[in-house]
Amino acid sequence: MSALILIVEDEIDLAQTLQYRLEREGYETRHASTGREALECARALPRPALVLLDLMLPDISGQDICRSLREDPETQDMRIIMVTARGEERDRVEGLEAGADDYVVKPFSLNELLLRVQAVLSRSRMRVERSGAVLRFGDLAVDESGHRTWVSDSEVELTPLEFRLLTTLMARKGRVQVRDQLIDDVWGLNAGLTARTVDVQIKRLRTKLGLVGSYIETIRGLGYRFRDTPPERSG
Repeated sequence: MSALILIVEDEIDLAQTLQYRLEREGYETRHASTGREALECARALPRPALVLLDLMLPDISGQDICRSLREDPETQDMRIIMVTARGEERDRVEGLEAGADDYVVKPFSLNELLLRVQAVLSRSRMRVERSGAVLRFGDLAVDESGHRTWVSDSEVELTPLEFRLLTTLMARKGRVQVRDQLIDDVWGLNAGLTARTVDVQIKRLRTKLGLVGSYIETIRGLGYRFRDTPPERSG
C-alpha cells in the first residue's frame, strides 16, 4: 500500500500542485487548510504516514500542531516535514526541536521535496524494523518504539530531536560521526544548519543524560562518537 501524506497548506494553488505531484509519484494524499482541520485529518483513520506542515496557518501555528501530534500517543510516530517561508537558522532549529523530522524553506524545488519525503519515510521504516526491544548500554536504556529513555532506572525526558540524536549515535556506536553527517541524518537532508547547532544539541543531550553523558565522546576536529563499550562500574 502506498504511503498516505497529509498536506497542511492554506495556499490552495500550492496544495493542489503538491497533491498532483505526490499522487503522480504513487502516494495517496489528504489536504487540510487550517490547523484544526489538520489535527482532525491527522487523527482520522487511516492515519497519514507523513505530514507536510506549513507553519503559518490562519488559526493554529504549525509548531503547536507539531507539538500536539508528538504528545498524542496515537500520532507521536507520524513523520513531519515543516514547509515554510521562515528560513533563518533559529527558525529551523525551533521547528526541528518541536519534533519535525525535516524542514523545507519556500520557495522550494518539487524534486528536492520528493527526495526529502522519500528520505524521511525511509528513516521511519528503518526505525520500525529496529523497534520492539529496549536497548541497554551500561546505565542507559532506550525504548525506541515507546520513545522513552532511562538512566540508572530513572526516566529522562528527551525532546524528539534529542531522542533521534541519541538513537542515531547509539546505532553507530564505536564509529565517528562527523557533524555534517549528523545534520543530514538527524535534522534532515541539507537542513541548512551550522556545525555549532550540533555542538549545542550534544551539550544539551549530555546534560540531560547526566552520569551517562560521557558515553558520547568528542573527537576533536571531526565530530562525535558513542562509546563502543560501557565503562566498568567502580566498586
